[in-house]
Amino acid sequence: MVETIRQMAEMESPSFSKASVDVLGAWLAARFENLGGKVGVDPQPWFGNHLRVDFPGRPAAASRRRKPILLLGHFDTVYEMGTLAKMPCKIEKGRLYGPGVFDMKSGIALMLYAIEALQGVYEGLPRPVRVWLVTDEEVGSESSRAMTEKLAKQCAAVLVLEPSAGLRGALKTSRKGVGEYKVRVTGRAAHAGLDPGAGQSAIVELAHQIERIAAFGDPKRGLTVNVGVIRGGTRTNVVAAEAVAEVDVRIQKLGDAARIDRKFRGLRPVNRNCKLEITGGVNRPPMERGTGTVELFAKAQTLAREIGWKLEETAVGGGSDGNFTAALGVPTLDGLGGVGDGAHAAHEHVVIEELPRRAALIAGLLAGL
Repeated sequence: MVETIRQMAEMESPSFSKASVDVLGAWLAARFENLGGKVGVDPQPWFGNHLRVDFPGRPAAASRRRKPILLLGHFDTVYEMGTLAKMPCKIEKGRLYGPGVFDMKSGIALMLYAIEALQGVYEGLPRPVRVWLVTDEEVGSESSRAMTEKLAKQCAAVLVLEPSAGLRGALKTSRKGVGEYKVRVTGRAAHAGLDPGAGQSAIVELAHQIERIAAFGDPKRGLTVNVGVIRGGTRTNVVAAEAVAEVDVRIQKLGDAARIDRKFRGLRPVNRNCKLEITGGVNRPPMERGTGTVELFAKAQTLAREIGWKLEETAVGGGSDGNFTAALGVPTLDGLGGVGDGAHAAHEHVVIEELPRRAALIAGLLAGL
């Protein structure tokens, strides 16, 4: 398992480097084909090609008629090409370090080894399994979302092999929805010394709007709003004609998507000589802790107990493609991937001794659902 994860990590796969991502995609296709999977490639012009792999159930007719279980993940990373030079793969104190090992190349390795183990035990999989690996999850899943939703609707449940939460390896039964808004203000430029009164400052107007936007948050509802980026103006001696704010929004309840959107669309200029343009929206619905997810977690918890450890659940603020499948009403369980820390950071790592029992848990779910 460690060698497989290392091989994947050393094939760097930044979201916007199609050629590099496709190299890893071809390698993964070969690995899944060697396990007997039927590989399909979903070609993409800008991102790496998405990968679909179908495994039939064993020959028994009843097995083949069952809906497949979807194993969901991604193989793009947030790291730019060349990151390995300063962040090489290494093993220290029982942990494997490297770019993308935690998020989420270890999760893909677990798919491979869980499927291989089941085939050894059952001489074929006990039920149909579908693997769907995308290449744009780290940048919003724009090119893959429609197919993710289409495939999920055809499946009985979705197991998301994103990293677990914390070093106790908790599964994720709830995730916040994610949105991004851009607020653009257009004013009027003027010389700040010679004729300041002729100008209409977009920066001052944006400052007023930021105060309003900051008040949109409601932590008790799990709704947070963060003005993360602001830009504006050209020179200190020019009244700014344009300013922009980029805002991150997180919601816990699907109904809050429309509520927060109305608030943004309802913004009006304080200075009527300035104009506002609001774009964006909630692009990832929340993964709410529904009945199907609760039932999946209960089964996983029972399996973990049989293996010998107490499995926990948690809610997290970040989103995944599991948000899309859960919003469709398809039972979805997230965080089944590696145990570790440092996603997107220089200390990203997975705990090696946790890998076998994570693979056993996944295999148990595939056999028992």
